[in-house]
Amino acid sequence: MTLHSAKIGQPVSRIDGLAKVTGQARYAAEPHPAGMLYGFIVNSPIARGRIEAIRDEAARAVPGVVEIMTHLNRPHSALFEKSYMDGLGVPGSPYRPLHDAEISFNGQPVAVVFAETFEAAREASMLLEVDYERWPHNADFEASLHQKYMPGKTRSNYVPPKSRGNAAEAYALSPIKIEGRYHLAPEHHNPMEMHATTVIAEDDGTFTVWDKTQGPQAVQAYLTSALSLSKDQVRVRNPYVGGAFGSGLRAQHNVFLAALGAKMLKRSVRITLTRQQMFTHVFRPEAVMDIALGAQPDGTLQSMIVDGVTDTSRFEHNMENLVIWGLINYKCPNATADYKIAPRDTYTSSDMRAPGAATGVNLFEMAVDEMAYACNMDPLAFRLHNYSDIDAMHDMPLTSKALKEAMHEGAERFGWYSRPMAPKSMRDGKELIGWGMATGIWDAMFSPTSARATLTADGRLHIATAASDIGTGTYTILAQTASEAFGIPIEMIDIELGDSTLPECPTEGGSWTAASAGAAVWLACQSLREKLFKTLGKSGNISAWLTEGLSNKTTVLQDGFLQDKGADENLRLSLSEALSLTGQDRLEVEETAKPGLRGTISQMRKARFTHSAVFCEVRVDEELGIVRVTRLVNAVAAGRIMNPKTAASQVRGAMVMATGMALHEESLMDERVGRFMNHNFSEYHIPAHADIPDMDVLFVAEKDREVSPLGIKGVGEIGMCGTAAAIANAIFHATGQRHRSLPITPGS
Repeated sequence: MTLHSAKIGQPVSRIDGLAKVTGQARYAAEPHPAGMLYGFIVNSPIARGRIEAIRDEAARAVPGVVEIMTHLNRPHSALFEKSYMDGLGVPGSPYRPLHDAEISFNGQPVAVVFAETFEAAREASMLLEVDYERWPHNADFEASLHQKYMPGKTRSNYVPPKSRGNAAEAYALSPIKIEGRYHLAPEHHNPMEMHATTVIAEDDGTFTVWDKTQGPQAVQAYLTSALSLSKDQVRVRNPYVGGAFGSGLRAQHNVFLAALGAKMLKRSVRITLTRQQMFTHVFRPEAVMDIALGAQPDGTLQSMIVDGVTDTSRFEHNMENLVIWGLINYKCPNATADYKIAPRDTYTSSDMRAPGAATGVNLFEMAVDEMAYACNMDPLAFRLHNYSDIDAMHDMPLTSKALKEAMHEGAERFGWYSRPMAPKSMRDGKELIGWGMATGIWDAMFSPTSARATLTADGRLHIATAASDIGTGTYTILAQTASEAFGIPIEMIDIELGDSTLPECPTEGGSWTAASAGAAVWLACQSLREKLFKTLGKSGNISAWLTEGLSNKTTVLQDGFLQDKGADENLRLSLSEALSLTGQDRLEVEETAKPGLRGTISQMRKARFTHSAVFCEVRVDEELGIVRVTRLVNAVAAGRIMNPKTAASQVRGAMVMATGMALHEESLMDERVGRFMNHNFSEYHIPAHADIPDMDVLFVAEKDREVSPLGIKGVGEIGMCGTAAAIANAIFHATGQRHRSLPITPGS
């Protein structure tokens, strides 16, 4: 086999694929230390109240039961609320599992049964008797809207909308107007891998925690703070994660309860949530947006007014950047937006793939489509007519924006220019055909990240960083980065991720890992390369050609060899041979990539976003109302693409989720008990293979030298932004019926 460098930009297959299909990849619920106990959580059936009594005699009598942990007998944990704050910075009072007798949401853990087998723990959990004092509650989102508010302290990543002009007056004077309330139902993440934690009680009194998380160092920080442990006492591992979509951003109660149980019993413990229990927490908030748009007869936008509300719990203030996207993306002299959150007696809603934008962009783009038709303009032409080259909300230039190119290239690929304007103008037999489109926008972020590069005696390059791979292809793109930066075949590179002991890396999410971790790996490899050349240059026993080459820079590191840049192919040295000449068995460097002076200034003066244009074809059975999405084209402008194969896979995955948002997914609340009812896959419908059409992803050429050190913007979220709207707009074109609530179902 010939080995070659796999450089950035090449469509390399996932290097972790073999480990996954052969079962070598280990997930959170797979380590099985000797003497491990199984924990099963008992959940509250009420939404609000207080535990009056717990009777556990029958549960304790089940063979194999070792202990039942409740608020009455749990071991000591931190006293103060701030110790339970996690890295996401959701203001309010964090949930403290088993803290006291008070119940704040349906599904709240009230006990954990620990047993020698999972079956025994589950059986005992059903025999535990708990008496509750029930208090009045409200789980109805519509009712909670009357209590909407803006918290005194907002989330650190919240961007308040900035108004311009006089939107109300301009709207009143606009000859063409549309207004309406747009709604998105709550959705649950539902990754393939269940939330699970295995806590291994080591012989030295420390704990190794395997957790389904997007950030091992964030979980480590949470556990050490909440359980009053030192950093040296807790190691968190997550080398492989079977999907997360934001559900693993926060440390969930399973990791706290498993670690607390291990501390209490001084034994290894595993807790795995059931699918039903997965529906007790981590869900996209329900949202409404009241949107009013005014325009001139020629389609020029004159006014944009957006009011948005999302739900949150009573104890935390979860916020999203919901209402800003239209104000950023469209040229309009008068624009204003307002955003508030509405409390109800549920668990705190949470970040789900493209939080805020997935909701705000899709609902706003549905309104934009309405406005285009009100102006009797083609939806693409309307968006081009109101195109903004800058961040219009902040009157700030962008590091780059190739959305116009994305719209043109996507339209050409889709065949948009042959589209008839009139709804219900295309059909095939009993099926109406509709074509719709929308644009997408998402943040392009960069966070300080560290990475370590090590050259070992066998000539292999080892890369280590605490980044997670949640199915995004992180292993592969970091290997490609190292291959190009160091000059070594990808087959000679080992990537180590998902361990709290590794160099610091932010929690994976928000499409920043490729840019951030990629920059750190590039910097570490470049530094290691320089260190190797300097160390060799100081060595007294290297050959003459190498000494001369190093001095006049004709010796290069390429394909894993130090070789002469000239024509003589015989003058080359393997990395293992080169390292042996230095008299050392390894060389190692660790570097941190962070915005420097130039980058900091750029971040202050320029905005940075990923953009997309989505085109959709639907077929609607005129008699039954059944909708089939038959074609999707997504043109994405995301700066430098590290691996078009894995990047396209990420966009397609997001488009599948967006199809679920548009047509399938809805978490249905029984307000009487404050519980999501459809907590299984027979009643909560995620898109299956039969629901997914041909999906064409194309990447628009876009060079951005300021957005991040490698010019990368990230693609994990952008596929969510605009796809659901494009589907909704295509349904209008097919049927002539405008829908303002997602998901769209027959009869809605």
